[in-house]
Amino acid sequence: MPEFLQFLFSGLTVGAVYAMVALGFTLIYNASDVVNFAQGEFVMIGGMVTAFLGYAGVPLPLAALLAIAVAIVVGLLLHALAIEPARGASAVTLIIITIGASIFLRGAAQVIFDKQAHKIPAFSGDAPITFMGAAILPQSLWVLGGAVVTFVAIFLFMDRTLLGKAVLATASNRLAAQLVGINTRTVMALSFGASAAIGALAGILITPITLTSYDAGILLALKGFAAAMLGGMGNPLGAVLGGILLGLFEQFSAGYVSSSYKDAVAFITILLVLFVMPSGLLGRRAVERV
Repeated sequence: MPEFLQFLFSGLTVGAVYAMVALGFTLIYNASDVVNFAQGEFVMIGGMVTAFLGYAGVPLPLAALLAIAVAIVVGLLLHALAIEPARGASAVTLIIITIGASIFLRGAAQVIFDKQAHKIPAFSGDAPITFMGAAILPQSLWVLGGAVVTFVAIFLFMDRTLLGKAVLATASNRLAAQLVGINTRTVMALSFGASAAIGALAGILITPITLTSYDAGILLALKGFAAAMLGGMGNPLGAVLGGILLGLFEQFSAGYVSSSYKDAVAFITILLVLFVMPSGLLGRRAVERV
């Protein structure tokens, strides 16, 4: 029982991070139909900027806020300099652009920071909490709480605010949204900035547990994409569900099968979703009349 609970808590913690990355994918996909494979780099930026500002003596809360601000600026620049000029291009072209942006951001981080792994202090100390024989790090509770708050904030934003409804309108029909006076360019820029902030927050919350480095975003982008696909691309609740399930699959397979295959779970998940249920668990099935 303690072993099962340990894998369960670890899976929920990791899954919460995947869910936040998947929420970033979902926001951008809903507003612009772009699958942003640079999403993992926002997580890296959040962790690395916070760590280096901490080394410089900046208090952790202020360092975290500045890291989120830096990520938002990078997200807005990505939209303005890479995505907006290619508006109207094919989906494959836009995906290649985001992959190129991901490579560029990794290279820039390698030059600006370094190639070493870095850590920031845990928010509530490192002393584990024992529950029925399993140990829970206090930082894991911060990660889970951050994921819940992020999801609730996105849900309320989309459901209760005029700007959120503009995002939904843009996602549904960009031309119609423009005809009723919605500035779709601003909406798309907002989605990139918000997804960058969510990614940076995920990086800040998880770095005290897993460390971060210039290339930490590669696998996180893949696993966040797998989570978004599993839950249903474009569905915020599906992103959270997919992230949690992927985290649990990964940790239980590592614990009961072999840790050597842990990272392969994301690849297998993507393949199964594509072959068995392309729309994901909560995705909408589209019917096109020809």
